[in-house]
Amino acid sequence: MAKADRERLTMLLSSHLNTIHETLQVLDQRPPASMEKVKWEDVVKMGEQVSKQATLVGMLWTGDTPKSKEVEENMGSYFNVLQGFLLYFYGSMVGAGPTLSSSLHQLMMQVINSSFNLMKDTISSYKSRRKDKEISIPVLVGQVWEACSSLKKAPVTNIAAIGRAMTQVAVSIKDVLREMKELKPACSEEDSQQSSGADGVNGNEEEEKEEEEEDDDDDIGNDLSPEEMKVVESAIEVISSSLIVVKELIRAITGLLKIEKTDTSGTFVDSLEKLLKSSQVIGSEVDELGACLYPPQEVPAMQAILEKISGSLHAIESEVEALKGSSDSFVQTCSTMRDWIKQLGSILSCSIVNDLEKQLKSTSVSN
Repeated sequence: MAKADRERLTMLLSSHLNTIHETLQVLDQRPPASMEKVKWEDVVKMGEQVSKQATLVGMLWTGDTPKSKEVEENMGSYFNVLQGFLLYFYGSMVGAGPTLSSSLHQLMMQVINSSFNLMKDTISSYKSRRKDKEISIPVLVGQVWEACSSLKKAPVTNIAAIGRAMTQVAVSIKDVLREMKELKPACSEEDSQQSSGADGVNGNEEEEKEEEEEDDDDDIGNDLSPEEMKVVESAIEVISSSLIVVKELIRAITGLLKIEKTDTSGTFVDSLEKLLKSSQVIGSEVDELGACLYPPQEVPAMQAILEKISGSLHAIESEVEALKGSSDSFVQTCSTMRDWIKQLGSILSCSIVNDLEKQLKSTSVSN
């Protein structure tokens, strides 16, 4: 009897899961702009209803095994609420761009997946000999609570979602900047002699110190030539100014919330997405630039990187100007960054010329 009940409940669960999957496929399309938009607050409220249903599931499975009819009714109620949650979620996607849609979709799927895991576990536990069900079910209920609670922290506008994504770019650039500031020039022979200490005193300690010093000398980024350090110092200014540009960009788009509320054509959101893409290109290229600064420095690669950064900077300026979100501070920040890019480009060009001269001298001497 228990086996038959479990098989019937398993089939019923499979039917509910298939219905949700079908709903997800139908709602995978972007909702039409003419559709009435659902407020995100209403989605959060539906999430709270899902959370309450999860609580009821946990209560049902506390103590003795529930009756088959109780499990069936509980399952039906849960999936009805979950279906309603999906419909509300779909309505909230009206006017959402790719970045906002992606952010909210991840949160929605956390609710769906945690709910699936909970319901699957309860059915597999029905009149089984599993000893861990009293532990696993409360844990899974907690995961549903957490997923539903995360809905409250969601970005509710395109500006908020894109601002968060740009903040991640800024964090990445800041990490590169910190690493680049740790690059050091090679120690001179005089410095090495002074740091080696007096000979003949505590021989074992001296040997250990020498080994440590050799290890330090082998550290990557601690043996740059004066010419390479000049490149590093200029690159640091480029990276630092790019960080300031991204921060100013975040401030600029944050002040455009009124435009987003009145935009019905989607052009404003498209512009925001372009700004995000350009800032992400800068972040990616800054990371590549940082990697090229370690000896031996890759000058041609750095020149190509500067071209990409410069192109993205120009794209950002054009989009912000078109959105009428430009300010004196933003313009000045972009101008400063452009100046540093030119300076680094000039240093790299001189570096190539110097390398060619060295090669020519070396060739003439050998001949």
